[in-house]
Amino acid sequence: MNKLGDDGALPRGRIIFASMVGTTIEFYDFYIYATAAVSVFPLLFFPKSDAGAALLASMATFGVAFVARPVGSILFGHFGDRVGRKATLVGSLLTMGIATFLIGLLPTLLQVGLLAPVLLTILRFCQGLGLGGEWSGAALLATETAGDGKRAWAAMWPQLGAPFGFILANGFFLLLTILFHYNSAEAQLRGDFLAWGWRIPFLASVLMVAVGLYVRFQLEETSVFARAMARGEKLKTPLAEVFRHHLKALVLGTFIMLATYGLFYLMTTWVLSYAIGRTELGFLGIGYRNFLVLQLLSVLFFAGMVPVSGWLADRHGRRSVLLVVTGAIILFGLSFSRFLDPAVMGTGESANTGLMLLFLCIGMALMGLSFGPMSAVLPELFPTNVRYTGSGISYNVSSILGAALTPFAAVWLARNHGVGSVGLYLAVLAALTFIALLISKETRHTRLDAPDAIATVGIEATSP
Repeated sequence: MNKLGDDGALPRGRIIFASMVGTTIEFYDFYIYATAAVSVFPLLFFPKSDAGAALLASMATFGVAFVARPVGSILFGHFGDRVGRKATLVGSLLTMGIATFLIGLLPTLLQVGLLAPVLLTILRFCQGLGLGGEWSGAALLATETAGDGKRAWAAMWPQLGAPFGFILANGFFLLLTILFHYNSAEAQLRGDFLAWGWRIPFLASVLMVAVGLYVRFQLEETSVFARAMARGEKLKTPLAEVFRHHLKALVLGTFIMLATYGLFYLMTTWVLSYAIGRTELGFLGIGYRNFLVLQLLSVLFFAGMVPVSGWLADRHGRRSVLLVVTGAIILFGLSFSRFLDPAVMGTGESANTGLMLLFLCIGMALMGLSFGPMSAVLPELFPTNVRYTGSGISYNVSSILGAALTPFAAVWLARNHGVGSVGLYLAVLAALTFIALLISKETRHTRLDAPDAIATVGIEATSP
């Protein structure tokens, strides 16, 4: 039996832990792939291409998950809006965890030929399916149980799963590179790290998933969802209802998330490839291990700014806070060449790691301020009976526009037009987000438990 509070609800601490631990595991699984996509997979799954082409091919498989994420949001959103948040969260965690574990067992190109990248792509797609259903459920678990006037603060807890998962994933890889004496600039296929060491973080995810499942099985359904179902608001086809009555919210939510996605995957996946890439290809040639240390330090600014953004969004409103932060992201994008140009930064052992750390910390701080309120903003755009589906689709369609294409496009832009063009790319994404925020309304005072008057006809027409 779960111990309930005086009001019949689960203790707030358990809800916070359940929403945060699941997203931490999911993002850990997602990020270990992102790290391996830069440092391992180009060598083991695409080794016959030249270095630049192999990296582009690896980035393409990395992007497959972002195509899968909207599919996952539709699939898991359907059950999340009909069956409930709890069961759907368990399903998404299992999907992600099994796919990640199996990646750790994959044979390489030298062992099974082209079947290896095909299997890698399929499992990456499954990772995307799981994460596509995870975020919305965790966000709703937090927002639908929040106290009055504290919804953004409550909703920021699952957002902390992103920096925590990143720290776990990259910290694990950093530890392994130290233990295996791995140097990305002198990588040997016969070395222990590339032979089998890289598999350890993927296989270890099964232990974390077991913890996440235990925690989530202790949960009850959110009271907001239970009351909506008691009012007879269950829909047979939540997806159709979202597109029929909430299309504007879908579009706005998608573009509101755009800058956040673009910023994050430039500051993690792309910048890693640019920083550790060979100098003869126009990259910086910083050691893989050294750069991971810089990234891990900068992610602390990401984690630190998430609660700050939640507090600000409750105090001053979501829209005004995000407008200021998005404007700062535009300016940051326009400054890329002042930080990352090889003539400014230096290359190899002479690279200015202090300047690189400053660049990473600014970007990650802006990421935390932008990402923190999103788990409140997107759910607030939709009524309860389509909230899982609507917020999930917005969040994950934005991932295609802002994240799936971004590392691939940034690699191409940097090679052909210089690093300043990558920053301009970010500034354009942020400008689109700025426009969407100007068009949108403030959602701080939205009642999540209000009956869905707009969808009354849909309920009557589609209810069993």
